Amino acid sequence: MQKAKKTDLIRLVLSGLWAAIVTVATIVIAIPTPTRGYVNLGDCFVDLGALILGGPWGAAAAAVGSAIADLAAGYSIYAPASFIIKGLMALVSFGVFKALSGKKSAPVLGALAAELVMLAGYFFFESAIYGSFAAAAPGLLPNAFQGAAGVVGASALYAAFGSRIKTPWKR
Repeated sequence: MQKAKKTDLIRLVLSGLWAAIVTVATIVIAIPTPTRGYVNLGDCFVDLGALILGGPWGAAAAAVGSAIADLAAGYSIYAPASFIIKGLMALVSFGVFKALSGKKSAPVLGALAAELVMLAGYFFFESAIYGSFAAAAPGLLPNAFQGAAGVVGASALYAAFGSRIKTPWKR
C-alpha cells in the first residue's frame, strides 16, 4: 500500500474512533438545561480531538460524533446545529493551536477559542428556534460551564498525553 493511502486510512479510522469517543462522552453525562439542551463532557473530546487529529479530521469526528449524540439522546432538534458548531469548534481549536505551536498556552487558548464558538453558535441557534435573544439567554450559563469543563479537561489530557501521541497531522 502506498504511504499516502495508508496515512489516509489511518486518519479515517482514527476519526471514526474519535467520533465514537465524542458520542459516548456527550451522552454519558447529559444534564438538561433551561433551553431544552443539555450540558455534557463532549466538548473536552471535541477540543482534544482537534489537537490530536488535526483540523479537517478532528472537525469531521467532532461534527459526526456530536450530531449522533444529539440524535441518540433525544435532542434531534440540536443535531444539525451541533454538526456545524462542533465541526467549527474543532477547526478553530486546531487553527489557534497550530498558530501558537510551541507555546505552552497553545492547547488552552485553542480550546478556549473553540468554546467561544460553541457559546455563540448555540446562543444564535437557540435565539432562532425560540424567536428571541431573551429566550436563548438562560442557556448561556450552562453552556459556559460546559465550555469551561471542555477547556480544563482537554488541556489537562493534552498536557498529560499529548507529547506522547504521534498525531496523524504531523505525518
